[in-house]
Amino acid sequence: MKSWLYIFIFCAITGNFSSFGQEEIKLIASDTVTKTIDPLRPAKAAFYSAVLPGLGQAYNKRYWKIPIVYIALGTGIYSYTWNQKRYDRYRDAYKQRLVLGENSNDRYQGLLSTDRLIDAQKYHQRNRDLSLLITAALYALNIIDANVDAHLQQFNVNGDLTIRPEIQTNEFNYKQNVGLSLNYKF
Repeated sequence: MKSWLYIFIFCAITGNFSSFGQEEIKLIASDTVTKTIDPLRPAKAAFYSAVLPGLGQAYNKRYWKIPIVYIALGTGIYSYTWNQKRYDRYRDAYKQRLVLGENSNDRYQGLLSTDRLIDAQKYHQRNRDLSLLITAALYALNIIDANVDAHLQQFNVNGDLTIRPEIQTNEFNYKQNVGLSLNYKF
């Protein structure tokens, strides 16, 4: 008798009666909402980013990327100008030594030999050219980032495309096989 009483109290507390409190819930799938795809959006983002670096990121509403673009391009441009100034200094000193010989009063007289001036020119010229190439690559990466980001914003991610882990038992030796299954519903 007590056990029936405990079961009744437990069911009353948890509200697990089939006729009480049951409401029908209608669920609407969120993947049935269709979005319009603009096929020119990636091209527009790339064009804007080519015209003004960072404008493509603003078009994609990825505002946090704009400072990264300007810091990267600014660092490359600064490195180029710094190496160009150093190259010009060593080049002017070398030219002055060629014209005046050992009687020149350039800023490196007594500090660097003529061979060291030539090596310094080569070093800064190589670094200047490398920084120009890196800056051009960062500019291209800015354009590519805007294009890819615009493509990925239109990528369809819903329940029709799923990937999930799956464990199967091998029927011959009863060992478990682990794998991934990719399902696409048309």
